[in-house]
Amino acid sequence: MKKLENKTAIITGAASGMGKAIAQLFAQEGANVVLADLHQNEVDAVVKNIVEAGGHAIGLECNVSHENEIKNLIDKALSEYHTLDVLVNNAGTLDNFEPVDQVSNEQWKRVIGVNVDGPFFACRLAVPIMLKQGSGSIINIASIGGLFGARAGTAYTVSKHALIGLTKNIGFMYALNGIRCNAIAPGGVNTNIGKDLKPNSFGYQRCTIGGTSMPRMGEAIEIANTALFLASSDASLINGAVITADAGWTAY
Repeated sequence: MKKLENKTAIITGAASGMGKAIAQLFAQEGANVVLADLHQNEVDAVVKNIVEAGGHAIGLECNVSHENEIKNLIDKALSEYHTLDVLVNNAGTLDNFEPVDQVSNEQWKRVIGVNVDGPFFACRLAVPIMLKQGSGSIINIASIGGLFGARAGTAYTVSKHALIGLTKNIGFMYALNGIRCNAIAPGGVNTNIGKDLKPNSFGYQRCTIGGTSMPRMGEAIEIANTALFLASSDASLINGAVITADAGWTAY
């Protein structure tokens, strides 16, 4: 039997990179997947790929920093598949390595909106559904930037620390209700998240001094495999945990 047979999973940021790999792998393992990203045409391309491979998927345009769009996403998942078993809060955005004295209000609100508000809105809506079902798995894609202070700028670092705090709190609060909540903290992964990056010279110089100690970049499928483990019953005892996936970079 497939690991996610007859389960319904929502994956945000699913049009590319880690989210796309997670959606495709979950579908291969039998899940009905609901994909969300900023542009409908990009989501549709991934849905088409999944359906052509024999999977079940729908896709929605969704800005996760807008609560009403998250509600629409979850309502659509329930309307189409009637359950919500797995929530993967993968959508995320980088900052430009700005130190605190150079972070604009606009940048702060943008990064916190996507990286913290989005998962918060999604979890707040998903948990009552999972409580009613008596089961559910929430997976937050955090970062080693949420464990240390020298991997990104102020806004991103704060956002990922907050996401890890949200993970641990949810994991503890609902541990007796059949709901597990865990985070994955990737190191460097080959995705397009940094394609529009305009690095702050001071912040970037400070945050890259340890870059040569990174053993290697990760691949999206490696994060997807970790997410599959956490989503499945194989991880039944794993709750409130942060799994570091960085090839040993932070062991240095």
